Amino acid sequence: MNPHDAAHALAKALRESPDFKELKEAQETLKADSSAKEMLLDFRREQFEVQKQQLSGIEVAEEQKSKLEKLYEVISMNMLVKRFLQAEYRVAVILQDVHKIIGEATSEIIDPELIDIPGYTDEPGDLEA
Repeated sequence: MNPHDAAHALAKALRESPDFKELKEAQETLKADSSAKEMLLDFRREQFEVQKQQLSGIEVAEEQKSKLEKLYEVISMNMLVKRFLQAEYRVAVILQDVHKIIGEATSEIIDPELIDIPGYTDEPGDLEA
């Protein structure tokens, strides 16, 4: 099987998987409830700000961490949001696994001597901090 056909078969298998179907259904249900949707978006905005600070090397204040934890507790009580987040997590795990499998296969053709990236190690997908 050529790689393009395998990629199309993988895409079809993903679309037809119970986890993808559950995520799609949970997503549609969540979008239909404006208050649940807004709760999730508020959480994601706060989460993004915290992650942005962390990536910028700015220390995240305890108040911000606490606020994010409390927001998560609140949104987790909403069954629509909880269902969506759980389904989203399951799909993310599948996609990470697929990415890892592809990365392992392609690591055989990536020659570190031909990649001049500071901090690059010969471990697949590994960059030193």
